[in-house]
Amino acid sequence: MPELAEVEFFRRQWDCGLGKQIVAVQLHVRKRIFRGSDPRVMARRLTGQRFLRSHARGKQMFLEFSGGNWIGIHLGMSGRMRTEAAGFRAEKHDHVVLQQARRALVFSDARLFGRVRFHHGKTEPAWWRTGGPEIGSEQFDRKFLDSFLDRHARAPIKAVVLLQAGFSGIGNWMADEILWRAKIAPSIPAGRLFSAQRAGLFRETRFVARESLRIISPNFDDPPRNWLIHQKWKRAGICPRHGSPLRKEIIGGRTTAWCARCQK
Repeated sequence: MPELAEVEFFRRQWDCGLGKQIVAVQLHVRKRIFRGSDPRVMARRLTGQRFLRSHARGKQMFLEFSGGNWIGIHLGMSGRMRTEAAGFRAEKHDHVVLQQARRALVFSDARLFGRVRFHHGKTEPAWWRTGGPEIGSEQFDRKFLDSFLDRHARAPIKAVVLLQAGFSGIGNWMADEILWRAKIAPSIPAGRLFSAQRAGLFRETRFVARESLRIISPNFDDPPRNWLIHQKWKRAGICPRHGSPLRKEIIGGRTTAWCARCQK
């Protein structure tokens, strides 16, 4: 599942379209990725509007358009966002394509575990305000952490760290990193943590969240600093630089992985 840093990386992929008008919208209207929303209304209302700003919170992202239009995106297991040349035609797994004069903003999801929500109104929707506080915010403090651990005292600490109501944006590999750095066994019940262990959990949660965001760069041009994320994406068959599917070819006895955009 996507985690805080990956969501932030994909959110930035559409930043080049900020301030520009949406001239046409292409949607796969019958896909379950739009569950709870009417994609036809979404297409009609977004056409002619400008892409104003985007936000990320935990594992979700929120895109604001002029005219009181909002899109919420959850990547799921295989969702990703990218840009293509103007006039791009949606392929099988490209479920949202927002055409602009110079580019197309594309959201694809091969396995359909993601979700696209649409909201029209003067204020942001209620579903965006749900969930726990962002880990880097003032609301995520020791008082909140202790209260959350006490409410889930019988659950293994790793399971608690994965709960989005308390540890927004934390997924499996970040949870493992946090607990390893805090020297806490994943199976210990949350209610059995000593005060020093809780302090370490709080400190390392803030550290891992902050570092995961720091190493995200617009084009992943710093392999040493981003090695872990590079390797994770390559194992998943995704180009770390462009977010496109990787192709493998044996050249000179060595396996080389590249995507169509790397060739250009």
